[in-house]
Formats: sequence, structure tokens, C-alpha cells
Amino acid sequence: MPEITKTQVLDALKTIIDPRSGKDVVSNGMISGLYVREGKVGFIVEVAAGDGAAMEPLRKACENAVRELPGVTAVTAVLTAERPGPGQHHAQTGGQNAPGPKAQAAQTKSGIPGIQAIIAVASGKGGVGKSTVAVNLALGLQRLGKRVGILDADIYGPSLPRMMGITGKPRVTDDKKLIPIEKYGVACMSIGFLIEEDRATVWRGPMVAGALQQMLTDVNWGDLDVLVVDMPPGTGDAQLTLAQRVPLAGAVIVSTPQDIALIDARRGLAMFRRVEVPVFGIVENMSYFICPHCGEASEIFGHGGARETAEKLGCDFLGEIPLHIAIRETSDGGAPIVESQPDSEQAHAFMDLAAEVADKLYAGAQGGRKAPNILVQ
Repeated sequence: MPEITKTQVLDALKTIIDPRSGKDVVSNGMISGLYVREGKVGFIVEVAAGDGAAMEPLRKACENAVRELPGVTAVTAVLTAERPGPGQHHAQTGGQNAPGPKAQAAQTKSGIPGIQAIIAVASGKGGVGKSTVAVNLALGLQRLGKRVGILDADIYGPSLPRMMGITGKPRVTDDKKLIPIEKYGVACMSIGFLIEEDRATVWRGPMVAGALQQMLTDVNWGDLDVLVVDMPPGTGDAQLTLAQRVPLAGAVIVSTPQDIALIDARRGLAMFRRVEVPVFGIVENMSYFICPHCGEASEIFGHGGARETAEKLGCDFLGEIPLHIAIRETSDGGAPIVESQPDSEQAHAFMDLAAEVADKLYAGAQGGRKAPNILVQ
């Protein structure tokens, strides 16, 4: 089948009429950021500030028109209310009457059918091993008897395919929903399943937010006790989209013991608190180095900084994860240590973290009542 072209996509979009102007969305300058590659199509539908919710049917109509084209395998249509309408300021100017993050979250949050709880694993900066923690946490929760899914929300640097050893692409249902790929008993979804590993994703912020929204809601997750979301580093569009669109049960903040990492961890914690997402606590990754030859522990990046920060900020300290070559090797090899070496000391550290998170989830479901302690030997 011949490759779909941008011209074909634009011709299909010209059949969709903007009800406000009476013009088609292409002629009206409402389509931007169009990309076409190997049957996958993405674009932004720009509408006037304040018209976002009302124009959702228009976005859906654009998406459906393109999806019907022969050769199209996936469509990401993002609606962004950024174009100033008559007498309006730009949506992102943050006017005096603009709702803050808390108000926006309260207005738009909705649950995902079949998912009992969603937790975010986040960090204020990159390079702290957040994805390694997220993957092993998900596997740890699964070993504790939970039905678990994991969403790799890092659009620019997806790592889930490599860490879970997944090379295939997700199937699509008749109603155009993606089916997560299951590995080690965990339902997995990542933008990395849809693009080549070495291909750069060059998207503007609204497209990132839209893609994340679709990976949450246009995926047939099935029945899950918990969905672990591996967030991209920082406090940008992806974090705010997740916090404002779905009811997060809580967030786990990952940091190393270094002062510079802890400064960014505090920013991440403050962001979640500002949008009223419970913070389960801070976990100190790379807490100490275990020599693979002699077994001696060395505090390469310092030690105890995350525990001290948690105490100062009034949140829980969730534990220490060592820096060990086996964790790196198993993650790079597609068989994370909780799955491939469950009896190792390093896997026990992740299982302790999973037990802490399971306890927090239980307490939240019971209105604050603590669950019995889970002892991992």
C-alpha cells in the first residue's frame, strides 16, 4: 500500500467545517504541526481561547476523517485553545481571571474505566534513574498480587521498550483503541512502541500533552488495580496534563542523594502539592554503591539527603535503592532485576518500595486506615 501523504491528509481535513466560521479547518488556518510517517499521522487543531471544551467534537471529526484514509494506522489529533478570538487574549497569557492549576484540575479530572488507581513516578531532573524505579516498582506491585499497568509518559525519551525487552507494536481494536503489550504480567504502553528507537520526537508542548492524554484514554487497559505512570523529568506540560486530567492516587518522587538533585526533587514535590495530588514520599535512588567484587558499600553521591529532605518537607521517606551493576545490566537487557533476580538484595529494595506504595494505596482506599505491614524477606 502506498505511503499516505500530507496532501491527502489535508484534503481529508478540508471536508471538516468549523461551525464558528463556516470555513473548512484547513482554509481557516486551524491545522498546524502536521506530520506523516509510516501511516502514523499527527496534527494540532487550534481553536480560540476559551473554546476548548466546546470544540472537542470538531477535533474528533478531524481525527475520524483522517483515520478513514487508506494506509493510516494511527492518528494523534490534539486540540489546543491558543488562538485568540475576537476580543480575547491568548490562552496562555495567564490573565487575572484565568483559573489556577487547582481550579483547572477540579474542572477537568475524570477517571479511566477499569483502572482503580493511578500513581505517578516523577523526578525534578533527569539522570536519577526514575524509569528504572518506575519499572521495578510496577513489577514489584505485580509480584504482590496487583493487576498492574505501566505507561511510559516520556514522549521525547521513551525507555520502556528497552527496559521491558519489548520490540513489537501494540494491536488495535475495531474501535481504534490500542491494546497494551503485556510483559512479565504487566500491561505496557509507550510512544516508543510506535516510533523507531533512534528517532527524535520533535513536538510542541500541546502535542505532547495531547499524545499523553490519548495514551491514557484511547488505550484498552482492561481491569487494573494500579497504573504506574513513568513521568518525564521536570514540571512541564506532561506533568500538568496528567495531574489536571486524571485523578492521581499519589506520586512517588525519585531523587539521588546529591544536593542538586534534591533541589529539583523539591520543585517536583511542590508542583504535585500545588495541584492537590497526594505525594506518597521520596525514594533515594543510587543511595550507595555496592562493589560487585568485594561487596563493600560506598556513598559515591553522598547518602541520606532524600531522607533529610523528606523530613524537612513533611512527607514520607520511602526507602533507599542501591547503585549496583546488576540493576543497570538487567534494565539494559530487558529483564528488570525484580523479575530476573527476585532473590537479590537489590530486588528486595524495590520490593520494599512496592510494599510501601501498596500500603499507601490501601490506606487511601480505606480513607486513611493503614494496611497490615507486608514483610518482604
